[in-house]
Amino acid sequence: MKKDILSKIEERKITISVVGLGYVGLPLAIEFARSGIKVFGYDVDDKKVEQINKGISYVKDVSTDELRPLVEKGLISATNDSSILSQVNGIIVAVPTPLSKTKDPDLSYVIKAAHDVKSNLKKGHIVSFESTTYPGTTDEIILPLLEETGLVVGKDFFLAFSPERIDPGNKKYTVKNTPKLVGGVEPASTEVVSKLYTIALENVVPVSSSRVAEAAKLLENTFRSINIGLANEMAIMCNILGIDVWEVIEAAGTKPFGFMKFYPGPGIGGHCIPIDPIYLSWKLKTFNYTARFIETATDINSNMPRYVVSRIQDALNEKTKSLKGSRILVMGVAYKRDIDDVRESPILDVITLLEEKGATVEYTDPHVPWVDINGKLIESNMNPDYSSYDIVVIGTDHSTFDYNRIYREAPYIFDSRNALRNHGIKDTESKIVTL
Repeated sequence: MKKDILSKIEERKITISVVGLGYVGLPLAIEFARSGIKVFGYDVDDKKVEQINKGISYVKDVSTDELRPLVEKGLISATNDSSILSQVNGIIVAVPTPLSKTKDPDLSYVIKAAHDVKSNLKKGHIVSFESTTYPGTTDEIILPLLEETGLVVGKDFFLAFSPERIDPGNKKYTVKNTPKLVGGVEPASTEVVSKLYTIALENVVPVSSSRVAEAAKLLENTFRSINIGLANEMAIMCNILGIDVWEVIEAAGTKPFGFMKFYPGPGIGGHCIPIDPIYLSWKLKTFNYTARFIETATDINSNMPRYVVSRIQDALNEKTKSLKGSRILVMGVAYKRDIDDVRESPILDVITLLEEKGATVEYTDPHVPWVDINGKLIESNMNPDYSSYDIVVIGTDHSTFDYNRIYREAPYIFDSRNALRNHGIKDTESKIVTL
């Protein structure tokens, strides 16, 4: 079976289905289709299915001009019918893994996808899960479920975990050229799934097990979370000491070894950094172990919106203004520069806290025309009069903002990203307050 499957992959006589056509699944489907592999996307969202079949992209990192020719050639199509999984050779699952309201891992999307795979599993199937999760998920939950069919892994089908490493908005490192980890639940699965990815991706890196691949993904983002937490706490400490944290970081960064620059901000956002470390911490709690670094960094990062609001309040007090009743414009609500993604964005928490304290808040974001904050839809003010606000808060440092105009017209600015100085603006009027 393995020899036959490897031969089909080598000859590119296979088809695949990508389960979940979001910011991870769609770019991956594009790369396989570009390699001449026919891709059948499967998603429960009827709107996504309709747009894909029309050749229209809804993912910022994939242009319609990239997608449409592949759809027209019949290399990509989409459906909401899970039976398509029985008609392909390879199945790649890229569905969300959020946290529940109690901050526990929510594997409901993964388990639903696993049941869809199980219902359509056949001999020779190649199955890869990409959804970030805690070590042990693939071999403790997914594998037993699939083997309820009577098929045996490594003999009848092949199963691996291969963590997604998509960085939205990153033009340098894309799904194609970012090294791809693959950890099978047994050696044959590692070999077969690795071979599958080599069709479309430049650098595939096999590891010894699915647990190693799962843990590696969590380490990557835990590393970032902890170091951002350190930078955020450094910002708080530098404020207490009366030192410019941005200058401190740049000064430390002149050391050519042993230091890596991380920057503070209003918190952390996106699907990965705020969530992945908690998956690892949760798993360790089942072994009665407390992941102290993770807990501390999570606490610091999750409280940064409150710190930002307190700094804005202090800044207004310096101008003898009260936060209550002030008119505030927030520049940018996406969780990072030049993207339209507001998942877990700390800026939304900043807006909520400002409004709770009685401020009147508007926002502007060229990438986010409207946003849902606590069930209330708010539209972006695409042409704000900066001079009409008591303070302008730079929450996301989009490159399209006219920072010179902001500095010129806004009476007062709280810059949580150091964006103005990064654009060469010198504060000659004492108008800028930073973290």
